[in-house]
Amino acid sequence: MKPQPATIVDSALFTGLVIQKFIHQIQVLAGDHTLMCALPPHLAAHVAAGDVVRCEPAPAPDLPRLVTVLPRRSEYSRPAAASRPGAHAPQQVIAANVDWVMPVFAAASPTPKWNLLDRFLAAAEAQGLPARICITKYDLTPSGSPAEQELHEALTLYRSLGYPVYFVSAQTGSGLVELCGHLSQGTTLLVGKSGVGKTTLLNALLPGADQSTRAVNAVTGKGRHTTTAAHLYPLPGGGAVMDTPGMREFGLWDIAREDMAACFPEMRPHLGRCRFGLSCQHDEEPGCAVRHAVMQGAVHPRRYQSYLRLKAEAA
Repeated sequence: MKPQPATIVDSALFTGLVIQKFIHQIQVLAGDHTLMCALPPHLAAHVAAGDVVRCEPAPAPDLPRLVTVLPRRSEYSRPAAASRPGAHAPQQVIAANVDWVMPVFAAASPTPKWNLLDRFLAAAEAQGLPARICITKYDLTPSGSPAEQELHEALTLYRSLGYPVYFVSAQTGSGLVELCGHLSQGTTLLVGKSGVGKTTLLNALLPGADQSTRAVNAVTGKGRHTTTAAHLYPLPGGGAVMDTPGMREFGLWDIAREDMAACFPEMRPHLGRCRFGLSCQHDEEPGCAVRHAVMQGAVHPRRYQSYLRLKAEAA
């Protein structure tokens, strides 16, 4: 679905799509024009890239001013940094009005961290957003190599759970046509660690975006941040991509412990079938249907461990 960025509401207000948010301003796509608008302090916490907003014009040299944020159809969030140790972290909306979440992981350099993927997917499940997985730098795993076999074995699990997987290489161009077909279907949010190739992928999909890229640190193996804020890019063939800063850690927002298991699709068929019913924590309780499913191979042990870690972090 191609973003519908702007219409004139009346002679005083215009409607636009937030492309990027800064400290005191927002960049708005209004019709065929991109312009900066002033961000009033009382609205700063209530607007994110992807929001549809209404702004009022102002005579030069003043900027147009954000007036209101229209209701969202979706949002993808995580906890913001707490203001003090032990404080409850407020919500940080990473992106608004997205249709898909696409975790991006490199086939190598840096090595994929599947527990982080579980976090991204659980957050998407909690917020009712479908997810697809993109593996970049596929050229770094030679065909038939042990590295390629190990990669595909790991991703077979996610495919079995209903998450499509795309293998792409911005260097060779492989997989990009298939990926573009998906991206044209709506607004896709890209999330992942620094250095996995999100920005390089964006440059391949959208020539002229002129996004800077930096290599993975050869000493630490960690990526260097190139994107500093979420940025929405409409695509020529329809649809849009939301690029986000690299995330080395990712917490889940506003999910109670008793609801965490429902964020894992393979656990849902077993919920409510435990000896202690819906009150079961699926940890050490006798007669737990989820733990039985793990022992029977219906729930992968590593995914179960991801669930336990996320549940321990939840309120």
